[in-house]
Amino acid sequence: MSWLTAEQALNLLGTKSQTLYANVSRGRIRAKADPADTRRSLYFADDVKRLATRHAGRRKTEAVAAEAIQWGDPVLPSALSTVSNGRLFYRGKDAAVLAESASLEDVALLLWDMKRPLRFEQNETLRKPPSLNSAFSMLAERITGDLPSLGRSLPALQNEAESVFGTVAEALAPGPWDQPLHRRLAAAWNRSDAEDVIRRSLVLLADHELNASTFTARITASAGATLSAATLSGLSTLTGPLHGGAWQSVRMLIARAATTGVDEAVRSYLAEGRPLPAFGHQLYPDVDIRGEALLGCFTPPPLFARVRDVGEQLVGERVNVDFALTAMTDAYHLPQDAPLIIFALARTVGWLAHAMEQATSGRLIRPRARYVGPPVP
Repeated sequence: MSWLTAEQALNLLGTKSQTLYANVSRGRIRAKADPADTRRSLYFADDVKRLATRHAGRRKTEAVAAEAIQWGDPVLPSALSTVSNGRLFYRGKDAAVLAESASLEDVALLLWDMKRPLRFEQNETLRKPPSLNSAFSMLAERITGDLPSLGRSLPALQNEAESVFGTVAEALAPGPWDQPLHRRLAAAWNRSDAEDVIRRSLVLLADHELNASTFTARITASAGATLSAATLSGLSTLTGPLHGGAWQSVRMLIARAATTGVDEAVRSYLAEGRPLPAFGHQLYPDVDIRGEALLGCFTPPPLFARVRDVGEQLVGERVNVDFALTAMTDAYHLPQDAPLIIFALARTVGWLAHAMEQATSGRLIRPRARYVGPPVP
């Protein structure tokens, strides 16, 4: 993430300082204190550049669309979640506050706008360990049998979402149907001491506005596909190393730190021109509130703590939720793929919420491509 001084921002915008401050107060430009001089502020470069382009009157339709797809303006209206002033909100409720006591099931009721408790179908089949492969296969089996989402009422979709969520829960958090999911998952891993921190992480990861996997799920639902298909789309996208698979990069950093020493490991990443994994987040100028809330619930292992301290000092960015999840996995001796299991289970709630919101809008998401290939006749 790059930041500009007030002088640099004003030069780009071509406006007076009062206009710059007004854009900050309205949330159009993110700002933070200058570490070198706390009396001054730094301004998020991408926000300034976007606003400067808009003011210059050069924003053609294709430029707006391209920018929107890459960390630009929101491309879809949604009433589900947003990041505002460094906080994450679910339907107007602070996610970090909800994480103090709520369960993932509570968040599902909130995001799905349901007026009754969730009811999972009792399944007496032989329970296996939490498995992402099982989630993929079980969702795929549903797709051809489930009804399309197009033209169905919200209550009907809510019932289907509950069933799809139950399918994912059976694969990722197998256990007694009448137990909360965080308890089921902790029991499946034989780590009852991790129940509360798993609960908190599930709540914090349930939704995050239009991230890559959620956008994918919405596109699938916009075509009228089943909710199980939308969920499978989101799950597939989540596995990418730039999304839910980011924990593997954190593991690699920690492994290098264990071998070469923390300072050398961090400096080697920077010397190679590689961004330090899980430091900083585009939507949080100061700190990823999800990571901060989660790290406040347990003591990170010493090596993680040292990497965090050295990295934050050299990079100038705080660790994010991917770092916190990986540190939590190590602290509680969970399976190595626990971050992705937790992420997938939690985000299923968000994918289903967005899929239902998109399906009931009746609108197909169909961007146009700006052709840059060989000339055509």
